[in-house]
Amino acid sequence: MASAPSPSSSSSSRSPLRILFVSLLLHLLLSSSIPRSLATGFLSVRHRFAGRSRSIADLAAHDLRRRGRALAAADLPLGGRGLPTDTGLYFTEIGIGTPSKSYYVQVDTGSDILWVNCITCNNCPKKSDLGVELTLYDPKSSQSANLVSCDESFCSSMYGGEIPECSSNLPCRYSVMYGDGSTTAGYFVTDYVQYGQVVGNHQTKQVNASISFGCGAQQTGDLGSSNEALDGILGFGQANSSMLSQLAASGKVKKIFAHCLDTINGGGIFAIGNVVQPKVNTTPLVPNQPHYNVNLQAIEVGGALLQLPSDLFVTGDKKGTIIDSGTTLSYLPEAAYKPMMNAVFANHQDLSLHAIQDFVCFQYFDNVDDGFPEIIFHFENKLSLNVYPHDYLFQNGGNVYCVGFQNGGMQSKDGKDMVLLGDLVLSNKLVLYDLENQVIGWTIYNCSSSIKVQDDKTGEVYTVNAQNISSGWRSKWGSSTALVLLTLVFCCLII
Repeated sequence: MASAPSPSSSSSSRSPLRILFVSLLLHLLLSSSIPRSLATGFLSVRHRFAGRSRSIADLAAHDLRRRGRALAAADLPLGGRGLPTDTGLYFTEIGIGTPSKSYYVQVDTGSDILWVNCITCNNCPKKSDLGVELTLYDPKSSQSANLVSCDESFCSSMYGGEIPECSSNLPCRYSVMYGDGSTTAGYFVTDYVQYGQVVGNHQTKQVNASISFGCGAQQTGDLGSSNEALDGILGFGQANSSMLSQLAASGKVKKIFAHCLDTINGGGIFAIGNVVQPKVNTTPLVPNQPHYNVNLQAIEVGGALLQLPSDLFVTGDKKGTIIDSGTTLSYLPEAAYKPMMNAVFANHQDLSLHAIQDFVCFQYFDNVDDGFPEIIFHFENKLSLNVYPHDYLFQNGGNVYCVGFQNGGMQSKDGKDMVLLGDLVLSNKLVLYDLENQVIGWTIYNCSSSIKVQDDKTGEVYTVNAQNISSGWRSKWGSSTALVLLTLVFCCLII
């Protein structure tokens, strides 16, 4: 996903039912002052619903919130594995400050800032139902922390220029309001962020990076509740304010990252750096879009192309198809959804289809991969996305299966024409985001195996294995400079 071009602008590609507006506010003098300081690495990511089953109603509500946050100017998270009925958010543990303290943050491939709850926060959760211990960030307790004032380049770049009536004693503030009613607001600080960096085959060392991030002073809605509480959000969006962009600007990494979500054995990989194996074919990103948009050209079901309107995938200012690992399901305009569903069930006229929440479900006793067709999405530059029956059909208890594609016509006006492909169809694929060359690509891959990444400073190629760390794992900080690795852990049911 992408980020807003400026803090006061709304996303030009908004969530069907939830609209995320991002604005930076400049007021409210800060009564405290703070010191300042440098990084890149290895993070373990865990699944938000580890070991807990969820109803299909929970999935619908949860995916609605994910889309509301993920599909706009400053959105959310990294997607997951397994049955959609057991898929939620993913989070990782990072170190912040001097001395370092651990924080659990939601990993977001599209958000444009890193923020954590601050010590002065109003309505910040004090405990979490996720089984993690929450920590409030205190800039005054970190020897390397420093307030970002409104006259600094980091702040002015977010506003798109100099800020009127700004003075060096005014903080650079942020405020994010989500369409579901939840909000986060606070001010920016700069401090060390610590994580492990790849320095050899299966080897990492601890590194520090000086990152400007949000110090959350007030949360509302879901962000203030304990059931989904984390310490903050770690954004990997395209804007200059993202952690990825800051690391790239400091010469530590290139703006290239990849993720591989494993539904077979659990676990997976999220790596920043030049992935040299597996090789990935790519398609151009649509320019000037706030998300990771690509040009979808055709949809094939069971070997036959669907007869669709030629302008179906370009409507108004919503250009291209959104590739969004922060959303569980996939969404199609009604003009594509109905022909696809007809083709999927063409050989199963005898099945009794029924609705569970907004899902089309049916009872089936055989292997779905043998009985249902493969779906192939064809993109510009001859890149295809193959989606197998076990990818788009998920089990909802017993022998009941439900379709993971959703009808955009049932969404709001803003979302009815949107094409969005979520992690339901992105799992078991190595997905590469090459922002240096403005392309994105993927290949079917065994995400429980390993990939090879190249250190662009030394030219060395290192092997990075997938991991599936237990929920009781605690990070062990190892130090250095160039490639960043995040290892994902998905504790979900298996499709």
